[in-house]
Amino acid sequence: MTANTQYDIANDLVDRVAGLAPGTATHTLRHARDKVAVATQGSYEGLFDPALEGISLVERLLVALYASRLTPSPSLAAHYRAELARHTVDAAQLSAVESGQPEEVADERLRAILTFTRTLIENPVEGDKAALQKLPAAGLTTPAVVALAQLIAFLSYQTRLVAGLQALKQLAPQETTA
Repeated sequence: MTANTQYDIANDLVDRVAGLAPGTATHTLRHARDKVAVATQGSYEGLFDPALEGISLVERLLVALYASRLTPSPSLAAHYRAELARHTVDAAQLSAVESGQPEEVADERLRAILTFTRTLIENPVEGDKAALQKLPAAGLTTPAVVALAQLIAFLSYQTRLVAGLQALKQLAPQETTA
């Protein structure tokens, strides 16, 4: 952790979403290499920083909710749904994301973003040049396309991490403090 980074273990998203209480065996295992937990939380905070340019925070949260729905990760979907509730979100867009129908999104840009998200999650091999070219055609800049790809990659990692931790937690006879 650098001097500029302040990591608050009590606000660690993965711990909260996976249901890990400090002192339990699974929590202790996750934090045995704390720099990974710090980096994961830092990536989350960076990717969902309102000041990040190219893709609006609401668009990123819609991508996150959609990705969590596709994976599926109910606990992450609940988190991103709650985050979206703190913002003004077009009801039709939210409904399309919730129902898994991005083709129903009227906004061409968001529709392209969600379609690309589905492609990378469900069939990453199809995330080729042709799939990428649809994003600039819908109005995304090259930096925005890169940011979107990074976001989707992070969400895939986050989903797998949470699922793994939840599985470990269920395997523990009784999640007691270490």
